[in-house]
Amino acid sequence: MKLASLKGPRDGRLVVVSDDLAWCTDASDIAPNLQSALDRWSEAEPRLQQLAQSLAHQAIPMTRFRERECAAPLPRAFQWLDGSAYVNHVELVRKARGAEIPASFWTDPLMYQGGSDTFLAPRDPIPLDDPAWGCDCEAEIAVITDDVPMGLTPEAAHDHIKLVMLVNDISLRHLIPSELAKGFGFVQSKPSSAFSPVAVTPQSLGGAWYGAKLHLPLTTTINDAPLGYPDAGREMTFDFGQLIAHAARTRPLGAGTIIGSGTVSNRAADGSPGRPVSEGGVGYACLAELRTVETLQYGAPRTPFLTHGDRVTIEIRDDIGHSIFGRIDQQVVQP
Repeated sequence: MKLASLKGPRDGRLVVVSDDLAWCTDASDIAPNLQSALDRWSEAEPRLQQLAQSLAHQAIPMTRFRERECAAPLPRAFQWLDGSAYVNHVELVRKARGAEIPASFWTDPLMYQGGSDTFLAPRDPIPLDDPAWGCDCEAEIAVITDDVPMGLTPEAAHDHIKLVMLVNDISLRHLIPSELAKGFGFVQSKPSSAFSPVAVTPQSLGGAWYGAKLHLPLTTTINDAPLGYPDAGREMTFDFGQLIAHAARTRPLGAGTIIGSGTVSNRAADGSPGRPVSEGGVGYACLAELRTVETLQYGAPRTPFLTHGDRVTIEIRDDIGHSIFGRIDQQVVQP
């Protein structure tokens, strides 16, 4: 089952979307918006599934689904927690600023709480006041939970993953060091994130979803040139069950909590940092990794961060080339 939120009301208007992303049907008789459905998921989910089946058989009124008309699946959320499940990414980014990673990073997930009151729609522009801030895309996977009890095991957390989607976790790289130096986390360096047009139930992902990971390439382009297509499952050190259990260690999580994977990252086959697409590698899901590899190779980065007019796309396609979540497609603009 695939769900989307059309723009209009502040929290969007819930629709069920066909598997091929061509059609949708109104779901407001079941829930006015996605958050409302998540608040009573055990009741709403079977009715939404039935609506999806009727849509597949063209047995109900339906309209063309247009990704540009979508808000984020949750236009605002009670909670957005972003992990850093790909330790290879953490290691490379920290290396760029001369910092080693502690051994505990391989056993205890990193996670921060981001702003969740103003998410960007998948086709919204990225507002950037000053290019000197070092604007970067970060292509990630995210899940949405129902109510999660405190202290559950990672295995039990798997059952609380209700929907999967894509994220562009926008980062202002040159603002990060001074914020982290204060010892209190991200605020200004992490503006509003953008999410894919569609959120998908894990069951609809078929064999690509196992072990609470999505095992498909995540493709990112900048100005139509491939930045990378690393596999989202291959080197995910902590699966989503572990991330949810980590977040719920000392408190419950409310329905509609979004948990991000962190930037998807793959090493090269020999264990060295991944290679750019231009050199036969799978590339990267953010510019910071590419710049780190360039620094290691040439002594300094050669690729600039994003600036006004640059365009970023993020997408996952299935084995026969069909877009699963729709496409995040954003241009950087002066606000």
